[in-house]
Amino acid sequence: MGKEERLMQEVTANPEMTTIQLTKSLYGANSTNNQAAMRQLRARVQDKLLNHLYFLDHSDPRFVVSRRYEVECLDLLHKVTILCLEGEYSLSERLLRRCMRMALQGEFMGYAEQAGQWLLTIYAQQNLPYKYDALSKTLAKLREVIRCEREAEELSLSVSLGMARAVAKRRAILLKMPAYLARAEELHKQAKTFTTFMALYRVRIGNAELTGRYEDIVQYTTMATRLLQQGKLNARRFDQRFNQFMMVYAYLRTRQAAAGLKLAETFAQEMHPTSSNWFYFYEHYLLLALHAGEYEQAQLLLHQAHKNPSFIKLRPSALQRWELLEAYIEFIQPLEKLPVRRRNQLAVFAALTVPEYSRDKRGHNVAILVFQLLHYLRQRLLEPVLARLERLRKYQQRHLRDAATLRSRTFLRLLLLLPEADFNPEVLAQRSKPLLAALKKAPLVGEADAEIEIVPYEDLWQLVLDILSQGAPQ
Repeated sequence: MGKEERLMQEVTANPEMTTIQLTKSLYGANSTNNQAAMRQLRARVQDKLLNHLYFLDHSDPRFVVSRRYEVECLDLLHKVTILCLEGEYSLSERLLRRCMRMALQGEFMGYAEQAGQWLLTIYAQQNLPYKYDALSKTLAKLREVIRCEREAEELSLSVSLGMARAVAKRRAILLKMPAYLARAEELHKQAKTFTTFMALYRVRIGNAELTGRYEDIVQYTTMATRLLQQGKLNARRFDQRFNQFMMVYAYLRTRQAAAGLKLAETFAQEMHPTSSNWFYFYEHYLLLALHAGEYEQAQLLLHQAHKNPSFIKLRPSALQRWELLEAYIEFIQPLEKLPVRRRNQLAVFAALTVPEYSRDKRGHNVAILVFQLLHYLRQRLLEPVLARLERLRKYQQRHLRDAATLRSRTFLRLLLLLPEADFNPEVLAQRSKPLLAALKKAPLVGEADAEIEIVPYEDLWQLVLDILSQGAPQ
């Protein structure tokens, strides 16, 4: 077996191996010469793997629907580039016309423009002024459409980027949303292409998320589905699964967990495990299961996520979110179901995770602090419980003062009743009734201000009472 095959076997069997470990395994020592040989070997293996990209099957219906059509355009442009460099203009012209026709059918305006530019070059070199002039006029109109598309896409990306940042930045983007919406509508009116439609669609959905109008998301997704059925949206471009994901998300945020869970179960079959959105979808799928009280199903979904080979490739912030979800899922299970080793790991997680004011844990700070409190309540350790309650009190005073944070603020007020009632579950059940009523009446909030409820606050409060019924912290 050659070193290239051995390297691929090592990486496949142990994907977390470092370069130094691989060098020692393949060459026996981590010397300077062996490091250089390792770099060359890795480059050769990478080139071989990249060559396999040409043979991928893009027809799987679980992929984004536009993928196969976009790859066909790119394949034609790649072949034409080589043919033109070889001076084969006759065949190149036929392929370019075919590419341009396919690109326009799929509304890939950028690829259509590239094909058109190659055709202009061929017409100029073959001295065909009539074809050149006619195509020049077509390309001028096409480039104006592309200009509108690019501006619309930049608007959409600005909204997406703004929503991924800290709370203050998201509130700032909210102030700009009316202008963004107006400009996106104007650009779509001018170009009337799929790209401008999707940019407008995403800006509208972003605005609905930021303002907490999740019912609007259901309306937008229903409208888009109807347009697709009526043939008014390009079937080669519009991926219904984006709509499905947004609908599942809206059901989660509007507290319709049971209905959303049924939809997620259906939609999950259409999600390809290698899709970049698979984990994002499964996060919401898992949250729906938790909100619906289907804890065993949530456990199964967690196992599915861990079995996905791409799990270890997630960004650190995403891995931390999954770690927090796992901690909650295991905590709400009966304690006897957890192995001692895992109980110790959860204890370490509760002790070491420090969330306060952390940007990369945006929306999860309360969830982490509450998990720490629950852990020490179950351990019946009074001093750590009081310390976490003090952290929660300070966090509430500093970060949960706005009206939009009413649910989180109300839940923390419930938790602050614990020492006042001397951790007595009967007294707490009686004294908590007004706050629980306020919690249920609290309005939905926008994405700019929301703290993520991994388990609904009402269920967490019942869990607190159940823990205290087994004994108060000492």
